[in-house]
Amino acid sequence: MLVVGMGGSLRTPSTSLTALRVAIEGAAAAGADTEVISLSGLDLPFYTAERAAPPAARFLADTVHAADALLWSSPTYHGSVSGAFKNAVDWLALLADRDPPYLSNKPVGMLTTAGGVQGLQAINAMEFIVRALRGWSVPLVMAVAQSSRAFDRDGHLSDDAVADQLRGLGAEVTRAAVQFRAEGTCDYAE
Repeated sequence: MLVVGMGGSLRTPSTSLTALRVAIEGAAAAGADTEVISLSGLDLPFYTAERAAPPAARFLADTVHAADALLWSSPTYHGSVSGAFKNAVDWLALLADRDPPYLSNKPVGMLTTAGGVQGLQAINAMEFIVRALRGWSVPLVMAVAQSSRAFDRDGHLSDDAVADQLRGLGAEVTRAAVQFRAEGTCDYAE
């Protein structure tokens, strides 16, 4: 079982990348193999269908395609996801001709960090994207509001309750991926 985390911001330190890494810890503790793709490390050009896919975009698409489940993390910028996050997602157009295409039958857990309290708006944007790419949004989401209270100046998570919730999201994504693999669907029936 492979859970791939994708996200972060272009800023250092990145609270959304720190939050993603904590959520990935939860997926690993639940038994998944994990990988984190930091958007700042990809250095992706702006997506356009006319541009040949650079190696970083092919790496992103190949890694996402190999994943059983995903964790997405973006800072909340102006009530939505960051431009860097949206650009990375746009490069997932490379998955259109794969079998299965796009994010078919992949559970996606979503998290965001926000300076204010509007983090759920970025989660909503991510959910629309997940559906458009044929993925399955995990109902449990995590929006870390007023992130300056949960992270210190160096970007380290200092709030144990938030860390536990992020790890819980990672564990939930793993649970959903296991059920998808076994049953081809996901629900909460026991």
